[in-house]
Amino acid sequence: MNEDISKALETLNNGGVILYPTDTVWGLGCDATNEKAVERIYKIKKRSEQKGMLVLLDNENKIPLYINEMPEIAWDLIELSEKPLTIIYSGAKQLAKNLVAPDGSIGIRISTDSFNQKLIQQFKKPLVSTSANISGEPAPQNFDEISEEILHAVDYIVKWRQDDLNKIRPSSIIKLGQGGEVRIIRE
Repeated sequence: MNEDISKALETLNNGGVILYPTDTVWGLGCDATNEKAVERIYKIKKRSEQKGMLVLLDNENKIPLYINEMPEIAWDLIELSEKPLTIIYSGAKQLAKNLVAPDGSIGIRISTDSFNQKLIQQFKKPLVSTSANISGEPAPQNFDEISEEILHAVDYIVKWRQDDLNKIRPSSIIKLGQGGEVRIIRE
């Protein structure tokens, strides 16, 4: 794992795109503060920049660094969630502009995966996470389902968990509104 983290860090620090396992599906990742790296992921996925992507953090205490205001209910949702949960917050800040949705929101998930945790801790920045597929195609549930087109488009492919054949689902997604309303986007 340490060699993978070292090579992934080198790639991320150079503005590159990595293919890596997350606590959900295999993902494409880059520095969430680097607009050119984010743009590359949109191109790899053949995805409109109007469709936002989420970021991974290693610790919920870092969320307030990237949004204007942390709703109180978010702390409870994070603590009580039994499976991976992405929360969409309004008022994104300190992130690449092309990563933030047109309404100023950003999806953030706290990753519980040991590889992700160590990578993000050492990178000291949020990591973009979006499923490793062309937009509109099914998200790969394990490494063997990733298309050749995606494999050839990235700068580094993480070796960690490539042989894991467990079928993993995408995270649940909840959007928090200004008045404390909670909207379920994906269960």
